[in-house]
Amino acid sequence: MQAAFLFTVVGTTGFLGVIAGQLPGDWGFFVPYLIGSISLVVLAVGSISPGLLQAAIGGFSLFFPDYQDRIARHEAAHFLVAYLLGLPILGYSLDIGKENVNLIDKRLEKLIYSGQLDSKELDRLAVVAMAGLAAEGLQYDKVIGQSADLFSLQRFINRSKPPIGKDQQQNLTRWAVLFAASLIKNNRAVHEALISAMSNKATVIQCIEAIEKAESV
Repeated sequence: MQAAFLFTVVGTTGFLGVIAGQLPGDWGFFVPYLIGSISLVVLAVGSISPGLLQAAIGGFSLFFPDYQDRIARHEAAHFLVAYLLGLPILGYSLDIGKENVNLIDKRLEKLIYSGQLDSKELDRLAVVAMAGLAAEGLQYDKVIGQSADLFSLQRFINRSKPPIGKDQQQNLTRWAVLFAASLIKNNRAVHEALISAMSNKATVIQCIEAIEKAESV
């Protein structure tokens, strides 16, 4: 989600800069320069003082009333799909700018760091990585949290053996999104129960209990 904020800032200022570049005379030089510097300032602030960037992200969320719900829905999808695919969850966070679901699997961890992920494990991790994006796509007209998911997927792809080509990467991405979406749709009530539990800061064990309870209904 932090990536969504940065993308919005950089993308918007870049677009405005192109338009401003059409202004006559010196304005065509100075205005794009000033507009472009906004994104540089945001990136600089984030590297020097993350706290200030968090405040800016918090302000950004005011323009998206559903922002916190998006975060919960997005991360709950990662959690749920990991659970359904048998991957153990260590922890999670819904804090703005720190959203994540942490998995714990020593064997997978070794395969990732050694660049030895086989196709079976890559498929599982790809579906988990694309789950947040898929959940947003099922609920909202526009997905804004895809950057981190795609980055995670690319990281897994880069650690796979044998390496896969560009066409295979695109096919894997599409398949993973569709498969994740089908898991979420087929477990919609469970997903909603998990969203509620995570939004109330439930522990991982309590979240799993919420999943099991919803599954039994």
